[in-house]
Amino acid sequence: MNTGMNETSMIIGIINVSDRASAGVYEDIPGKEAKAWLEDMVATPWQLEYAVVPDEQDRIAATLIDMADRRGCRLIITTGGTGPAPRDVTPEATMQVCERLLPGFGEAMRADSRRNVPTAILSRQIAGSRGACLIVNLPGKPAAIRECLNSIATALPYAIFLISGSTVEYRPGKTEAFRPRET
Repeated sequence: MNTGMNETSMIIGIINVSDRASAGVYEDIPGKEAKAWLEDMVATPWQLEYAVVPDEQDRIAATLIDMADRRGCRLIITTGGTGPAPRDVTPEATMQVCERLLPGFGEAMRADSRRNVPTAILSRQIAGSRGACLIVNLPGKPAAIRECLNSIATALPYAIFLISGSTVEYRPGKTEAFRPRET
């Protein structure tokens, strides 16, 4: 899906991992929530690559690879498939395709979420890099998506810059992105 931006736009991918949403049983609300957060926060021109896939490790991994390697995404956000149920395999697919893991993202999201939901410790979301792309797993509940993105918002732009060289700016009045001072 293209949001109509020009060729200088950063490309961001969203993948909703859900058996039922991919089969059309229910609406893809988690993916739409991630998109709404990006639209609300990100001032840098960007265009969207979007997919809804079932909870199948090979399909998730193939979609991550396609978005990172072929479509040029600098950030991919996945929603869903991070719990402890047998079909929750998004972290496994992410680990399969990432060259480096960034455990601090998952740690921060779980710690912040646990303040509101004691069972947040069951979530297995992770983050990592593949080439010039940052991949971040989020839970599938819309409220948790926004909460987790807010939790890592200050670090996202710097991580994207370190991995890809791409600059992300937030809209005025939103979260300030952390960037270390040059010495």
